[in-house]
Amino acid sequence: MRHKKSEGEYLAFLCVKYDVNPDELFHALLSSGKTGQSKCGNLVVNCRGKSKGKIIFLITSDSAVVAQFPVSDNFLKLKGNPIRTNMETEAVKKQIAKRVKSNSPHLIRDLRVGMTHINLKAKVLEVTKPKFVVTRYGNHASFAKAIISDETGQIKLCLWNEQIGSVSVEDKVHIENARVSAFRGERQLTLGKTGTLNNTELLNVDT
Repeated sequence: MRHKKSEGEYLAFLCVKYDVNPDELFHALLSSGKTGQSKCGNLVVNCRGKSKGKIIFLITSDSAVVAQFPVSDNFLKLKGNPIRTNMETEAVKKQIAKRVKSNSPHLIRDLRVGMTHINLKAKVLEVTKPKFVVTRYGNHASFAKAIISDETGQIKLCLWNEQIGSVSVEDKVHIENARVSAFRGERQLTLGKTGTLNNTELLNVDT
C-alpha cells in the first residue's frame, strides 16, 4: 500500500522539488492565510478559502499551477516549523538525495518542456540584438536570446538586462538551475530568479 503523505511531509517535498527554504514556505502560508497572497522564492501562495478548520492553498510558479491542497488550522498553529521537522523523514531525505544526483550536467538533446533545475555546459553560437520590452508586471527591461550548443544539439537561452552583456559569441558558459519552457512550440531555457549563468574556460564542448 502506498504511503500517504502528511501535510508536513507533502510541503517538505514541495520545498525539495522547487528549491524553497522550509521556513520561508511556512511563513508564506501563514501570511497568505491572513492577507490572501504571499511570495516564496519563485512560488506564489494564494489562499483560496477556508472550510471546516482548513485553509485551501493554491501554489503557482510563473502562472503555472504547482499544487492546490488543504492545510488544517492546527498544523499552522504548531510551534516551531512542522515543515522543517518533516525534512528529516526518510522519504524526504531520499528525495533530497535524488535531487542532488539529478543536479549532474544535462545534455541539450535530453531537455524537455517543463523540466527544472537544469545544469549544463555549452558554447554560445549567437546572441540577438537586445530589445526593450515591457514585462507583464509593467517593468521596462532589455531582452535578448542566445543560441547555445553542446555536442548533442542546440537550444535558445532567454537573457534579461545584465545577463545580455555577460556573454558573447564563442563564450563557453555554465548554466545552473534553469528551466525548460516553450515559446511558439519551440523549447527554450529560462533562468528566472534562481538560475545562474557564468562564463568559464574549463569546458570541453565540441563546436
